[in-house]
Amino acid sequence: MNNVRGRRPTIDDVAREAGVSRGTVSRVLNGGHWVSEGSREQVEKAIKATGYRINPHARSLATSRTGSVGFLLSESYERFFSDPNFLLILRSSADALAAHGMTLILIMADTLEERRRATEYLTGGHVDGALVVSSHRDSQEFLGTLLESRLPVVSAGIPLGFEDKVGYATADDEGGARAMVEYLLRRGCQRIVHIAGPQDTSGGTGRLRAFRAVLGDRFDESLVAYGDYGRPSGEAAMRELLSREVPFDAVFCANDLMAAGAMDVLERAGIRVPEDVAVAGFDDAPVAVETTPQLTTVRQPFDRVSEEMVRLLVDEINGRMAGRVTLPTEIVVRGTA
Repeated sequence: MNNVRGRRPTIDDVAREAGVSRGTVSRVLNGGHWVSEGSREQVEKAIKATGYRINPHARSLATSRTGSVGFLLSESYERFFSDPNFLLILRSSADALAAHGMTLILIMADTLEERRRATEYLTGGHVDGALVVSSHRDSQEFLGTLLESRLPVVSAGIPLGFEDKVGYATADDEGGARAMVEYLLRRGCQRIVHIAGPQDTSGGTGRLRAFRAVLGDRFDESLVAYGDYGRPSGEAAMRELLSREVPFDAVFCANDLMAAGAMDVLERAGIRVPEDVAVAGFDDAPVAVETTPQLTTVRQPFDRVSEEMVRLLVDEINGRMAGRVTLPTEIVVRGTA
């Protein structure tokens, strides 16, 4: 059909072109419910013929949906850019949402004030739901507010304190850590130390809990030093363990960045990996193949975690109850252990 120059085609133009009612076109545009296959095909042909484009604002008003999802990262800007796992989850989540015709909006909220502003934005009708990533126990006050506002929320990892209230997708932290410690023992390691992650996160607590459980009566607090998942904290924890003069022949680190930092310290101390000390990490992040030798680690399926997060969130947006998914991990053996 020939439109008046400069005039944007309307839903009425599509209806006339297809020979159907305006209501039929509207139903096709909003999912095709209660529309015959023939009518749907006619409407789709008419959309192409007229050049009609959906008005996102009008659709939002009609459906109370924005077509957008917030990606709330409660970490520092430095961590976001230094830890490739966050970028991987962000990209995989965006791809999964695109399949649903939805847009991802990144929101950084490290400080209390940033989290307050982020909460106001998320509960202000700008998004249909939120994916929450790296939520520390002491910086989760926003979760209660989001729940009170009835905004659909799904967390990456188990949100401590909200385990039974918020949906989540996570890798099996305890199972993966248990398998790695058992692998080191089978390999002949007699005294394993652990560089643990932050204890206000489910990953940090779960991996330490598994380490403690596998060692049983052999566990001692002197075998554990703590980091914040950053490479410098792995260096500091390794120096602390060496200063204690506790003998060890293996180091299990709660993530790969800390393992890389630990290896830097061991090399400077003249301790060979794996001849003198075996080293293992967790994540299978890009840094795992950048160390020398390459790092033995526990692989987290970040792409699947992201896909499950999006699936669970879309389910919530569509009125279903919050779901929870735990995905298996696997050991990747390389040169350090």
